[in-house]
Amino acid sequence: MLGRLVTPSGVVPDGLVSVVDGVIERVGRADGDEPRGAGDVVIAAAGRGFVLPGLVDVHDHGGGGASFGDVAADTLRRAASEHLGHGTTSVVASLVTDAPDRTLAAVASAADAVEAGTVAAIHLEGPFLSRARCGAQDPRHLLDPDTGLTSRLLEAGRGHVRVMTLAPELDGAEEVTRLLLENGVVPAVGHTEADADLVRRTLADTHAALGRPGLVTHLFNGMPPLHHRVPGPVGGALSAAAHGEAVVELVADGVHVADATVRMVFDLLGPDRVALVTDATAAAGMPDGTYGLGPQRVHVRGGVARLGHGDDAPLAGGTTHLLDVVRRCVGAGVGLADAVTASTRTPAAVLGCDAGVLEPGHRADLLVTDADLRPVRVMRAGEWV
Repeated sequence: MLGRLVTPSGVVPDGLVSVVDGVIERVGRADGDEPRGAGDVVIAAAGRGFVLPGLVDVHDHGGGGASFGDVAADTLRRAASEHLGHGTTSVVASLVTDAPDRTLAAVASAADAVEAGTVAAIHLEGPFLSRARCGAQDPRHLLDPDTGLTSRLLEAGRGHVRVMTLAPELDGAEEVTRLLLENGVVPAVGHTEADADLVRRTLADTHAALGRPGLVTHLFNGMPPLHHRVPGPVGGALSAAAHGEAVVELVADGVHVADATVRMVFDLLGPDRVALVTDATAAAGMPDGTYGLGPQRVHVRGGVARLGHGDDAPLAGGTTHLLDVVRRCVGAGVGLADAVTASTRTPAAVLGCDAGVLEPGHRADLLVTDADLRPVRVMRAGEWV
């Protein structure tokens, strides 16, 4: 049985995808005995499965017991493979705040991984973040914005650093933001106490400079809550996204953000302005236990990662795969096509890469699931993995 294709406009029943030389050749509805030519026809799982574009995770620190902050190539491959096996065909290696020398080494190793095709790009989460909103970032290594260090990090990344999260209210942040934009890097707003106007202005400037929307790192987390008299970063982010100037990340795993909040954001912004992310750590796909997150130790109990052992300890990243997040959103009432768009085409647009699109002429990254959105087969660049 041919699969149901999930496209931005909805679900195509009895659809087919034809792939030739690693590129999607045809996408559409199967018409009986239509000739299939030289391409592979992707068959969904038994029953009424789905064919989705390969998922794109722009905020991911690791998985399978491995972290992208490590420098060994096999460790980075293990982290990426954990997510690839669950349908994430484009994963961005996110690096948490650490001592500058260790961060520079990690960036260089991640750049090697990009060039080897292991990961899609690099995201620096820090070190220019608010100490008051550091979350699981190690406050010992937070720094004031510094263009010199930023230049060294970009040089180590060899053009593969695509995103840096920073707090725009810090002294020197404006100069760092300008340097990032000059190098085509998205200065994501996050771990911040900035007011709504500054957030809106920063995101609008990014949109104007890059021709792509700005980015908000895990909306609601690492920032003060929305207040009707003090809208803060959340208010500024929602306003910018509503005007097409920004995309907001959501860690919609049922832990970081409530299901009702996720539905509200989709209702307000639509899937073209929401990027579902995992914020995954080395604990993704692993049993409860203790794992590393940069220089910090993360304790996982009941699938929830925290810096300490108590229920009041700060959250410390995620433990899920992106397909789990998609499935959670659908169960919470978000439309399937919207949840898939927010985990494929939208984050790919932030990166400016050819991924997450189920259309002819694009790289053949595909995810075949069963009817319950569990992974069955994964194709990356036309090859089954």
